[in-house]
Amino acid sequence: MTDLTHPNESIAAMIAMLDATEVVPDAVRLRARSYELLRLSPGDAVADVGCGAGRAVAELAARGLRATGVDADEQILALAAHRWPAAGFRAGDACALPFADGELAGYRADKVYHEVADPARAVAEAHRVLAPGGRAVLTGQDWDVIVIDSTDPALTRTVVHARADLIRTPRAARGYRNLLLDAGFRDVECEVTTAVFTDGVMLPLLSNLAENARAAGAITAAQAENWIDDQRRRAADGRLFLALPIFTAAGRKP
Repeated sequence: MTDLTHPNESIAAMIAMLDATEVVPDAVRLRARSYELLRLSPGDAVADVGCGAGRAVAELAARGLRATGVDADEQILALAAHRWPAAGFRAGDACALPFADGELAGYRADKVYHEVADPARAVAEAHRVLAPGGRAVLTGQDWDVIVIDSTDPALTRTVVHARADLIRTPRAARGYRNLLLDAGFRDVECEVTTAVFTDGVMLPLLSNLAENARAAGAITAAQAENWIDDQRRRAADGRLFLALPIFTAAGRKP
């Protein structure tokens, strides 16, 4: 039986990060914009693929939609269902969704495709499960494009790119438009929203960047420690600066 009160360490850390960042005003506005781009009506069926802790699924359900969150991680899925009992959740893979052909009016994938081995296959699956006229909305960051102020710009560049190299498809977001076009979507539109953080809410993300770069051998332990300390001091002094461009693309199945 899944223990909802004591998730494993990596999942607990991820949930803590989501809880902190999803309530940031920029994140709230971006989710709302993704819902607008779906252009759905009450009663329409929509899937949030890679739903994580389930906040977006609950928000979509609150709009009167028949929302289903899909995630491959059963522990996270159980936790999401526990947190949001009014929403629906199903286990599934982005490249093999648990829906029939043409079952959905909307498809949303937020910060998911960088972890998908074959984004083109995932978009083709989105096309399959959508009814004619259904809409897909993809959002996420390009992991090579993270702007961080620091006392050592060269080291920061190394940290960012070393972390990106550990991700399956770190630049998937810059390809959203072409992925949708290649899958047969029409009326594809793109937007970029840049979230700016100047306090300590993103310190866990910054620490993760440096620790992963160290683990990959791109920087030394001392460099990682000094870099993280610099970011902590900046946060404490109100001088931290992190800009994170989020790419959004939406298209219609003809």
